[in-house]
Amino acid sequence: MLTKAEIQTIRSLGDKKGRNAAGLFVAEGTKLVTELVAGMGMAAPLRVRRVLCTVAGAEHFGKAVRALRGGHAVGGPGDVLGEGSGIVRSQNSGMQSPGGWHGGPEVISHKEMERISSLKTPSDMLALVEIPRHGLSVRGLSGELSLALDGVQDPGNMGTILRLADWFGMRDVICSETTADCFNPKVVQATMGAIARVRVHYVPLARWLGEVRAAGIPVYGTFLDGEPIYDAALSPGGVIVMGSEGQGVSPEVAELVSRRLFIPPFPVGEPTSESLNVATATAIVCSEFRRRTHSEAKR
Repeated sequence: MLTKAEIQTIRSLGDKKGRNAAGLFVAEGTKLVTELVAGMGMAAPLRVRRVLCTVAGAEHFGKAVRALRGGHAVGGPGDVLGEGSGIVRSQNSGMQSPGGWHGGPEVISHKEMERISSLKTPSDMLALVEIPRHGLSVRGLSGELSLALDGVQDPGNMGTILRLADWFGMRDVICSETTADCFNPKVVQATMGAIARVRVHYVPLARWLGEVRAAGIPVYGTFLDGEPIYDAALSPGGVIVMGSEGQGVSPEVAELVSRRLFIPPFPVGEPTSESLNVATATAIVCSEFRRRTHSEAKR
């Protein structure tokens, strides 16, 4: 049974202030939680502090993690999720420290899950996960394609963009300090697990892009007065800047964009919508970059 203090602490993670104070975020849902525990697709697995399940969730947990880890058992005396599995012990959690996790998830009542969940329909599984601190090197981005977000505020858009970055193989997303917190529960849910595989960084974006330009790395951005993306020369590496929903790319960031791109409507010259949703625009731009790179590699 959870104490009142534990419930309050977990609920406080719904706010950025609470997350920063605890250094934790909440992950909900069987798929996401089991992937985090199994370390699926992660070069540096996130550190899970605690897993809470209803009875139904606990019954599914072992099978799900075992399947993700290629049949290795979970939860018995001889079971070790593996060095680097990311499971660490919380004083109250019954979990073990980094050599593995022997105890399995903590079972709580459905009523308790309703009290700590941020979802309208609570899942059967919830994890408390350490907020990662990733290093960011401009030199390390050379030859790689990365995204930069300038003031994207909507949690749904933010989560979808991180999911797109994951889909198109972009391991780093660099955000302005005015961009939505990627560990907001709504963002985490919208990433559909991508939060575990994409490294998100918050930086003074204009200053950082200045360093990128100085290193000779191209910086792309989408503008209404840009060159049609389907005609533009695109490099396999660089930084793609996407602006906020209402204002687009900020003036100070726009000055640092070396290649201005435009997604043309069809048919050209006909009345059409004023603009595209930022997540939709991101999908089109990322797809065109990867399509172009793939086509040129086949020649």
